[in-house]
Amino acid sequence: MQSTEQVRRPDTASHTIIHRLRVASGDVGTIGIVDGATLLEWIHTAGHAVARQWSGRRCVTAHIGNLHLDRPIRAGELVDLHASVVYTGRTSMHVLVTVYSRDPLRAKTLQTAQCPIIFVALDDDGSPMGVEKWTPVTILDLQRQRQARVRIPMRKRIDAAMAAQSYSAEGTAPRTTARFLAVRTNVTDGNRIHGGRVLRWIEEAARGCGTEWFGGQAITSYVAGVRFHRPVNVSDVIEVTARVIHTGPRSAHISVHVTTTGTDGAHAQSTAHALLVVVSLDQRGNARPVPTWVPLSDEDHRLDQHARHLIELRLFVEPSTMAAELPAYTDPEPLHIAV
Repeated sequence: MQSTEQVRRPDTASHTIIHRLRVASGDVGTIGIVDGATLLEWIHTAGHAVARQWSGRRCVTAHIGNLHLDRPIRAGELVDLHASVVYTGRTSMHVLVTVYSRDPLRAKTLQTAQCPIIFVALDDDGSPMGVEKWTPVTILDLQRQRQARVRIPMRKRIDAAMAAQSYSAEGTAPRTTARFLAVRTNVTDGNRIHGGRVLRWIEEAARGCGTEWFGGQAITSYVAGVRFHRPVNVSDVIEVTARVIHTGPRSAHISVHVTTTGTDGAHAQSTAHALLVVVSLDQRGNARPVPTWVPLSDEDHRLDQHARHLIELRLFVEPSTMAAELPAYTDPEPLHIAV
């Protein structure tokens, strides 16, 4: 297991938390890099921590989107996850998690990914409650706050486009389904499964579906959006279905639905819906051509067009501004890494 610590220094802002870890051999997948499921769990843990710190309340995840997994992370590297509040609504906190990684044998720290997450604060009864307004201080704060606000209408358009689609047995696309019982691992307050664990299920399902279609190893390169509808409770029956809805020259778009059924045997309820892009790698680690999926049914054609529409919408999503330089406290040497 990776060694980890939460870094809090006097020169860090109250709206920021840094999680630091060293990647162990057990953290990497079969192709020698940290897989998307593990990285998503790390990102969610950091984001959830700063949301709870800011609100002082229990928080649930509402949305995750626009995560590019560009640089592979390998065993032995040092990873910093900077989680910062960049905008607050009435009950919501928009958190930006930036992932930095570094090979200890090299001097340069590289940005690996940025991931915006929206959390909602809850009162003791589990209802959304107001949060303290966050006010930007630096130029970077102002830029990121503006970008978070600008993304709100576009995110709503993407969410609406995804929610408008239906998935039935008419579709002929390749798919995989996993069914299991939610157990008491990564539980948050009360009886609920941690959102990061749900993200792991989603990524693993998409990657598994891609692997079957490619006939070889697949990795997740992009998380277009994850929308959470309701929490997952311990002992719920979980069903995760991943389905190809579009292929490009070197990638496949995978739609993932998570549904839950309580122990009372009630009807299944939608818990989360996501769209991920997976690629297949050659022996040199480069994306290689993938088999083309040809839509056959009316539903196939509709979902293929839906994926193409989302690609167009994502072109208008402005990425968050990167810091011009890393603060001094990101240098790993002065800080003790627990073994």
